[in-house]
This record gives sequence, C-alpha cells and structure tokens, in this order.
Amino acid sequence: MAEITASMVMALRSKTDAPMMDCKKALIEAEGDMQRGEEILRVRFGNKASKASSRIAAEGVVSSFITKDGKSGCLIEINSETDFCAKNEEFQKFASQLAQVVVEKKPSNVEDLAQVNLDGQTVEELRTGLVGKIGENITPRRFDLMDAKGTLYNYIHGTKIGVILDLEGGNDELGKDIAMHIAAAKPKAIDQSGVDPELIDTERRVAIEKAKEAGKPEEMLEKIATGTVNKYLKEITLLNQAFVKDDKVSINELLSKNNATLHAFSIYSVGEGIEKKQEDFAAEVAAASKV
Repeated sequence: MAEITASMVMALRSKTDAPMMDCKKALIEAEGDMQRGEEILRVRFGNKASKASSRIAAEGVVSSFITKDGKSGCLIEINSETDFCAKNEEFQKFASQLAQVVVEKKPSNVEDLAQVNLDGQTVEELRTGLVGKIGENITPRRFDLMDAKGTLYNYIHGTKIGVILDLEGGNDELGKDIAMHIAAAKPKAIDQSGVDPELIDTERRVAIEKAKEAGKPEEMLEKIATGTVNKYLKEITLLNQAFVKDDKVSINELLSKNNATLHAFSIYSVGEGIEKKQEDFAAEVAAASKV
C-alpha cells in the first residue's frame, strides 16, 4: 500500500478544494494515484449531490446584477438547507456568478440556466461540486431577467430580500429609495391592474361574511365590502402606499414630484412559499441513542 503523505493530501485538496479527510480517503482508495483520487472525489461529490437533492432547501440568498448602463439586470434566489451554508463565501460567490451569467446568457428558465457554461463547466456541474464540498442541497430556485425601458435599480436587504425595478425619469437617489421602500413594504403590484382578481374577490367575500356575523344590515354589506377592498388595495399596491421615509407622501406623489414613471418591479424573499421541514431534535437524539 502506497504511503499517503500530508503533501499528497494538500496537493489533491488544492486541485479539488474538497475537505481534507475526503482527500485522504480518496488517496487511500486510489493507492496514492493522484488522478484516480481526483476521479473518486468527483464521483463522491456527485453521489453527495444526488443524496442532498431530496432534502428541503428553504434558506439561502437573493442576489442581483445590473449592467453598467442600467439597461439589463436580474434578481435571483439560490436556496440552501441552512443559514450556515447561506453565509458560506463560496456559496455567495456562486449566487453572484449566477446573477451575472443570467444577464449575459439570458436563459429562459432555471433548467436552461443549469446548462449554461461558466468558467469551463456547466452551472449544474458547478452546483454539484459545491454540494459535494459543503454537503447541503443547493438549488437555483428562480430568477427574474429584466430589460429596462428606463434605468434599472436594485436593493438587497442583508441577503434575504431583494428588489429590482425599472424607473424612467427621476435620479439614482429616487431609484434606490423606491427599491428600499419595496423591500420594506412588500407591495404585490404597482397598481390595481396588476393584482390577481381572485385576491380581490376573496377580500370582498371575507368582508361580507364578517359584516353578516357582526349583524350589519343587508343593504350595508356591499358598501362595507367595497371599503374593505379599497383599504386592502391601498395596502398592497405600490403607488398607493405611503412612502416609508415620509408617510405623508404616497409613492405615486413621490414619482409625480420627480417626473418619473415606474414600469416594473420584482421582489424576492428567501424561502417564500417553501414549506420548511420541522425537525424533532428530541426524537433524533432518542433514535441516535439506540444505535
């Protein structure tokens, strides 16, 4: 059996960036053959990625990239299993790279993105390698690629909430202010035309049922429902919201004052809509004690 030295382990680690113990085990299995050891690690990382893919990834980051001319950009969400992984420098670098490559290559969806070439490998190959190194499921979940009628602006709150918007007119300060407002207020649409009619119908039905339960007269129900729906629309439509930095001014008034028009926006919150697995740590400990 070939002697596995520390320098051999370090050399394989420098080539693969795999954990030290994995490098040592691979070299032992390969009987000191460096090339074979590298192949073993590639297979092992692939196996790890396959096993990890079935686990829920509801943490992660939102990243964004905008071209220097402000005309093309994207917002992208990359998920991981834990917040610990989301803080990993390589994970965050991967997210930033994907945001840029989406703008440059313009894939139509996440499946197409997986096949895009990045640094001599496909995005899927890079993802698989990263899963193997970190040991968690890592998933590019969604992206919004935006081409501007005006100028694009973005805002990332920490790494968990991201906004990109298309603003015509105004200035950089206005663009950043509105992006920050969207991150804080989380509107569902620019105005009523962008709101799902089902949401409005649901609010109306709920308002009528509540009014009936409260004993309101039949002739008042429609008026009460209309008032409730109008209040709801004011809360969820961007133009009707009070500006977070000055609640005496609406976003619509702020735009008018600056001769500006907002054409589009997108907001992502990490893990939004993903059902997170509830861990029973007491049960895990009890099960482990029986092994």
